[in-house]
Amino acid sequence: MILDKEILAGLIEGSPYPIYLILGDELRVALANAATLKAWGKDASVIGKPFLAALPEIDGQPFEALLRQVMATGEAYHAINDRADLMIDGQLKTFYYTFSYQPVKDADGKVIGVVCYATDVTQLVESATNISRMGLEAVENNERLAAINEALAASNEELATTNEELTESTRLLELSEGRFRNLIQQAPFAICVIRANDLVVTELNDRYLELVGKERAQLDGNPIWDGVPEAAEAYAPIMERVFQSGKAFFAKEAELILIRNGSPEQVFIDFVYEPVNDLSGNVSAVMVVGIDVSEKVRTRHAIEEVEERIRLAVEAAEIGTYDLNYSTGELVGSARFNEIFGLGNGVDRETIIDHYHPDDAHLSALAHEEAKKTGRIFYEARYIREGFPLKWLRFQAKVYFDANGNRLRTLGTVMDITVYKALQQQKDDFISIASHELKTPLTTLKASLQLLVRMRENPNTVLFPKVIDQASRSMDKITELVDDLLNVSKINQGHVGLKKNWFNLGDLLEKCCIHVRESGSHELILEGDKSLMVFADEHRIDQVVVNLVNNAVKYAPASKQIFLGIKSLGEMVKVSVRDNGPGIPADKLPHLFDRYFRADEMGTQVSGLGLGLFICADIVQRHGGEIGVESKPGEGSNFYFTLPLGEKKE
Repeated sequence: MILDKEILAGLIEGSPYPIYLILGDELRVALANAATLKAWGKDASVIGKPFLAALPEIDGQPFEALLRQVMATGEAYHAINDRADLMIDGQLKTFYYTFSYQPVKDADGKVIGVVCYATDVTQLVESATNISRMGLEAVENNERLAAINEALAASNEELATTNEELTESTRLLELSEGRFRNLIQQAPFAICVIRANDLVVTELNDRYLELVGKERAQLDGNPIWDGVPEAAEAYAPIMERVFQSGKAFFAKEAELILIRNGSPEQVFIDFVYEPVNDLSGNVSAVMVVGIDVSEKVRTRHAIEEVEERIRLAVEAAEIGTYDLNYSTGELVGSARFNEIFGLGNGVDRETIIDHYHPDDAHLSALAHEEAKKTGRIFYEARYIREGFPLKWLRFQAKVYFDANGNRLRTLGTVMDITVYKALQQQKDDFISIASHELKTPLTTLKASLQLLVRMRENPNTVLFPKVIDQASRSMDKITELVDDLLNVSKINQGHVGLKKNWFNLGDLLEKCCIHVRESGSHELILEGDKSLMVFADEHRIDQVVVNLVNNAVKYAPASKQIFLGIKSLGEMVKVSVRDNGPGIPADKLPHLFDRYFRADEMGTQVSGLGLGLFICADIVQRHGGEIGVESKPGEGSNFYFTLPLGEKKE
């Protein structure tokens, strides 16, 4: 291996062509062979110096920028017959080089330097200049030949020599042009050369044809905008400015609609309009170099879209995000994260855990310990902050490890699930209540049926009616509970429809609640305008009134009179159910129409699922009315609801 390196170093050092290596952001000259030092007019002391320090005379020339471009992009740069002004023996002299800047990468593919391979073509360029000059001289000489034939013999030998030089120069020029064409054709990116005076395409490679989606016959030898007319409006003025100013134009991810193979297609292209100068310094052509980056741009846009969707989802779900560094202990949270904990920015993990409920303080350590094996964190904990209600928080996270299995960091989310926990508790309470409420009538019904089975062979005429009545009451109670559950299910699914008709509200109140009237336990007294007609669902309104009356019977058993009121309010009608019972505490009034709420929370006085008033409120609201209650402890309760009268019946 050492021998190989020595051979390689010997080949580089012995090369007649300049080769040098630039490393690092400071562009340090790491290697320069003898041909390079000779071309620069410098000795080996420049090795190890920054590029500009080694060659201060190139400040203002494009070479430093080109080196940094290759370092930044990792893409090679090739130049043909480029001018370089170098300080040789104390004099600034002009040279021309054909050179290539190639990126040098480390084992990980990172660009660490640039190697330059150069060829001195100064003589070739000067020969081309001499050819042009000598051509003019030849014309002048031809004019003189007519007058001075006698000088022809003397100059024949000189002319023959000149012709040989001209032939050699032409050969070298053709060789250089051939190399240039080969470079264009073999380049890994799209290249097109456009002549300045008529915008005719003089050179282009297959990759450029692929880029614009055209056939060679459409572009080669034709004006560029005739071949790619769809881009002319946007880029013809830019190209003209390049011709006029001599300054290159760079475009990054330029969006274009190109007609590729006959169909319009959106593409994104990185390209440059690079002016090409002749020996006089005038712009003779523009070289277009382009790369199709459509796939990269679309992929990035897709990633950005996904990230935006995730961000919106996180924000919509009010989820806080955080990043915990295990080695430093640094905890970085989002704005929502800080809002959830209410402890300000820059709070550490220990401070947060100090606010956990004492019974939950160990959960974080357990979750992180388990994550050593699973790589995942999930736990729920109660969070207590002085002066604020208790919160339930859910933590979910992923742990990242290094190659040795050591924890590096945790990326996770935290969500306030207090409402969810309350609903879960409410659901559990409801199931418990429903089970309890159904158990009593079912037990009674079962006992009644068992008695009836026993009396099947030997009927007891005294006991039989009582057992039938008891079974009937139990069945009615079960039916009432099941109806409440079914109505709530329909409300949740949006299936509660209204069948509206005109009916007399007074007649409905006179006929409703037959079970209460027949029991004789309470007297229903109708007050107000009994002639009012409304356009509503009679069955549903009857359901509301029956529920309100049943509540008055259950919660005010000692109030033997229940007053049903009808009152006109212009375009609305108000129906009320009033009792003289014990009234309702003020702290319970705001919750009476909530789902599953029961004024008697312990269920010791009356039974029910806490769904009746919730269903009533939904029915009234679907009619466009409002429902409410007025009550004070010891002064009875007045439940009321309003309904639109509807258009006047003809």
